Amino acid sequence: MSSGGSAKDAAAPPVAQQKAPQQENAQSAVQVQQQERQLVRTANVDLRSDDVLKAIGRIKDRAQAAGGFAGEENSTKDSGTVTVRVPSNELDKVVRDLVDIGDVTRSEVRSEDVTDQLVDVEARIATQRASVERLRVLFERAGSTSEVAQVEAELTKRQADLESMQRRSESLKGKVALATLTVRVATVPIAAPEPEKVGFFGALAGGWNALVTVVGVILVGVGAMLPFVVALGIPAAAVVYVLRRRKRVTRMNEAA
Repeated sequence: MSSGGSAKDAAAPPVAQQKAPQQENAQSAVQVQQQERQLVRTANVDLRSDDVLKAIGRIKDRAQAAGGFAGEENSTKDSGTVTVRVPSNELDKVVRDLVDIGDVTRSEVRSEDVTDQLVDVEARIATQRASVERLRVLFERAGSTSEVAQVEAELTKRQADLESMQRRSESLKGKVALATLTVRVATVPIAAPEPEKVGFFGALAGGWNALVTVVGVILVGVGAMLPFVVALGIPAAAVVYVLRRRKRVTRMNEAA
């Protein structure tokens, strides 16, 4: 009995070792499925207000109160545009609160999933970091001057690539963390943008517009050159006429 029990106990570890990778793969799959999606959120709002400058000031105040900050601004007395950055989870609330500042005539909120991009960049960073570390070890072990120069040049290149990937990662994370809100403010309602035309008729309209534009440019060029043609063409024609007349007279005299 004891020998049978010992055999079972001895056989148990391999079974456990066989199940361990399967359990780890299952856990990894669950983690990937449960991973929070990384979204870059943007919003565009058209707002009507009797006091454009005051409305823009209030928009910037709302952004700062939500934990964000004001970015680019271009405004006059009658119209203006302001871009603010706010935490992504506060974007919807900030957009809703704009009704307290003026009449919202158009509101558009978009989300772009950059999860795969971030995962790819982070994986590349890890691989590149390991490559840099290996080159540093080779650099320390390099003996001749030529080896040192060769390893150092490659190390510099890979370090630059690593820093570029890290900047890309930080940029994506920054866009995920802070949403971008652009608000156009005017004293009169802003006309909604025309829907983009697609399909055969859209392509036909686009081609016609391009043709009209090209013909217009050509006519403008002809109009610009016309005064020079008139100013230079008349004297040139007169010179040609005089030369031909002299040539004709010379031939008549020779014939006589």
